[in-house]
Amino acid sequence: MKRAVILGFLALLAIDTFQQVVVKLAGNRIGAFGAEGGWLDRLAAEPLVYVVGGCYIAAFFVYSWLLKVAPVGPAYAAVHGHIVSVLIISLIFLGERITFMQGVGCLLIVAGIAVLGWTESFEHPSPESEAQNDRDRGEGQRADPQRNAT
Repeated sequence: MKRAVILGFLALLAIDTFQQVVVKLAGNRIGAFGAEGGWLDRLAAEPLVYVVGGCYIAAFFVYSWLLKVAPVGPAYAAVHGHIVSVLIISLIFLGERITFMQGVGCLLIVAGIAVLGWTESFEHPSPESEAQNDRDRGEGQRADPQRNAT
């Protein structure tokens, strides 16, 4: 299950990153917002807008699944990991510039995700480690009448 959760986090990161980059590309192709009707026509005619919509739907399903199988803290934090990945892709491929404060912000986001993942591993041990702890204590090998009485 842990491998599936990690793959889910990576899928969500990839979908969100792709979606944000496509939003940037679609915005460049549509042009600046204007009150005239031409802008809305260009928006409706832009195929990348529909790709973005599909990405939103896919991300929703992956995130919903992650909320069922992963702790909420890391799942919520992972949703925001795309901020860093989009910035990196924008730097490399779109010619964007980064300020010192944006760099510090990226480091804080990554550190926050890491801390949440690390602390959740202590608060919610895996089923395998729980089973090993039970075996080490001798539980599950004999019936405990005190435990079963209600």
